Amino acid sequence: MILGLKTDNPVAELSLFDDTHVLISEKKWQADRELAHYLLKYIEDFLEEHTVDLQQLTGIIAYKGPGSFTGLRIGLTVANTIAYAGDIPIIGGTGDAWQLTALTQLKEGKNDKILMPLYGSEARVTLPKK
Repeated sequence: MILGLKTDNPVAELSLFDDTHVLISEKKWQADRELAHYLLKYIEDFLEEHTVDLQQLTGIIAYKGPGSFTGLRIGLTVANTIAYAGDIPIIGGTGDAWQLTALTQLKEGKNDKILMPLYGSEARVTLPKK
């Protein structure tokens, strides 16, 4: 089973694909400022609904940007952690066809190992006042 994760905006998305890349289920919810608090629980509940546990995942795909700084940071941290802890291949994607692109790369045996977010612009760093 392959877990998909997209957290670039206030509406977070999870998807589950079988190993032939057929979409089994999708879940969207209004995460807003609660993403960090509930994301892992949503993932656990989503997998449990389909009688899948983390050890059964054969891949993780995640949208890596552009998008919300905080949403991407939280989502990719969770995806990277699950992938690392379970030694699961992880692939990041961008654009409208990010899932198809990531699933294709996963099928080709690629593994990004760690995903870094693409925010879409340079960071605006506030300088100290003193």
